[in-house]
Formats: sequence, C-alpha cells, structure tokens
Amino acid sequence: MADKKPAKGAKQRIVFMGSPAFAIPTLDHLVKTHDVCAVYSQPAKKSGRGMKTTPVPIATYADAAGLPVFTPDNLKSAEIEAQLASHDADLFVVVAYGLLLPAAILTIPRLGCLNGHASLLPRWRGAAPIQRAIQAGDSETGISAMIMETGLDTGPVVGVCQTAISKHDNAASLHDRLADLTAVCLGAVIDGAPDSLASPIPQADDGIVYAAKISSAEAMIDWQQPAYILDCHIRAFAPYPGAWCFGPKGRLRILDASPMAMPAAQRTAAAGSFLGKTADGGMMIACGQDALKITTVQPAGKTSMLASDFLNGAALAIGAFLHPDTSQENT
Repeated sequence: MADKKPAKGAKQRIVFMGSPAFAIPTLDHLVKTHDVCAVYSQPAKKSGRGMKTTPVPIATYADAAGLPVFTPDNLKSAEIEAQLASHDADLFVVVAYGLLLPAAILTIPRLGCLNGHASLLPRWRGAAPIQRAIQAGDSETGISAMIMETGLDTGPVVGVCQTAISKHDNAASLHDRLADLTAVCLGAVIDGAPDSLASPIPQADDGIVYAAKISSAEAMIDWQQPAYILDCHIRAFAPYPGAWCFGPKGRLRILDASPMAMPAAQRTAAAGSFLGKTADGGMMIACGQDALKITTVQPAGKTSMLASDFLNGAALAIGAFLHPDTSQENT
C-alpha cells in the first residue's frame, strides 16, 4: 500500500466491485461524488429459456455510465493483482461482488477495502442476510460498513445504518430499502475518509450468526408450523424462490399471506387444509397454530395472481389439503 493518503473531504479514487442490482445505488452515488476509476463485476451469465449471455446489472450500469469495466472469473492471479494496483486507488469499495478478495489484494488500495454488508454485524454474516433476518422474525436490520479482512464478514465496522423490519416487508421490499441505505452508509464513510476509517470497531465475539445461501428446497412450506412462523417464512422467500407447497394442479408458490385466528367452527381442522374464503377473497389455510390468509399465489407455469382468482379456477373443496410433500407433485 502506498504511503501517500488523500486529505479529509477530498474526492477519493475508487475501484468499485459489485454485481447485482443491489449494488447500483451505491455505485450511482459514488459516480456523482467521487472518482470511480474502474468497476469490477462477475462475468456475464447465461439465463432464460434461450440461455442468452447477459451482463450482470452492475456491468450494464457501468457501461452506460462510460466507466471501465472488468469481469475476471476470479482474483487469484498476479496479473489481476497488477491490474488492480495500476488503478492507483485510495479505496476498493465492495457491495455484493460475489468473489473473494485474496489477502494480497486487500493491501493494494491506500485506505483499504470497504464493504457494505446488509446486516447489523456480527448477526447474519454470509450470503443471504436479508432473507434470514425476515425468516428469523428480526425486528430490525441495517447496513454495516466494514473494513475487509480475509475472514467471511469478520472485519471491523466503521459505520452503521439501521432500519426496522415491518410485518409487511418481504425480501424484495427490504432488499430495495437496504440497497438505498447502503449508498447512504458507505457514502457517509467515504465522504469522511480518511478520518472515518481511523478507528474501526472490532465485531463482538458474541451474537455471531451465519446467513446460509437460500435454496428452493428449504422454501417448502410445513403447514404444521404456527401461522406466525409461516408468515415470516413466506415473506423471507418472496418473490424468489417463493415459498411453496402442492395444490390441486402441482406446485403452488405462496407469495403473500398474513396470520389470522382460526375460525371458531374449524378449530380442529388439520394443518394444511383449506378452510374457505375470507370476506375479501383470501384463501384460508389451517396451520399448526392459527391460520394463514393467503392473498397472492403463483401456480406452476403461470404468472402470479390473486388467491381469489386462483380459487375461481381451482375448485378447491373445503377440507382439501395443500400438501407439503413432493410425492404429491404432478407437474
């Protein structure tokens, strides 16, 4: 790392590293306030039915902004180290990049490598902090601005911005709010550098929780769970991969629901059974405790729809089951 450091309040020379849309608000903010000299993202991905190669969102944004874009498969080579050093950066700023930075690269920029992580560290280190916070029923989360180390989200923290998780938040709404908050949090730290980086706070040794990568298999709904647990489960996996069970015509994604009291006349109904419609057309399903009112679903092979529209075509009888097990799949 070079000895010469920029003065407080000066424009920082930044290499930005990010890949998904989550990182765009931060890059957009930094382009307007500092000197972004290069952008690194993951390589273009093949996606869709035609498996067309499509640049990741950050690369698309950077191209449109006229920024130099680099898309290495990994950062584990002397050539990449030399390339990164040639940018002569004050900071590497990392937001949801998806590639590990080797120890040698962490020492290249004058002021170090700054990461914006979508949790209140040390809670929810790892790949899926947004979904895991909702799934666990957390009442708040936020963004931690962290000086990067070789460990997984273990570095000392130099800035925090908090936000409440409402009972209406799902992974999509919280994702968008935290994306904007990342720009605010990192922007404040970078604007105040180098002073803002001078006294990082080590993460606590207690309260460490890891946010494992999510999968479609674990999004399956277990109707034996209480309704309030399933409410968190459904919101955590909405819209992707979508909490799911099996309906009368195959896999059924449940995209929006809310807990409700079990109707008095149906208190002995088996978990997973259809209890009928609510007054506003919602689909009532019995749970291990209380019930869920489902308002939005996505049947296999179709777009999302109101539960009332689904019921109009599904001919679901009172007492019929939305099965949780794969033996019931018929699509």
